Amino acid sequence: MGLGGCIILIAVGAILTFATDWHMQGVNLTVVGLILMAVGLIGVATFSGIARRRRVVVPPTAPVVDEEPRHHRVDGYSDGYGV
Repeated sequence: MGLGGCIILIAVGAILTFATDWHMQGVNLTVVGLILMAVGLIGVATFSGIARRRRVVVPPTAPVVDEEPRHHRVDGYSDGYGV
């Protein structure tokens, strides 16, 4: 279950706990909502702990530029125009 699923559990639990006035025989919706919110919070804590451990910081590397050696000519045409 990802972070989105945990947030949905928290939202559904809050709706069941605070925003409903339904009454079902044998089911206390307030307790069900509290359980869903607790499971969602545990999931968020677990997910953030795993994501923090999984994150690997790789130091940036400088690009390596290989240049061909330049041959300077003795006759004054070092830019290659006198060839």
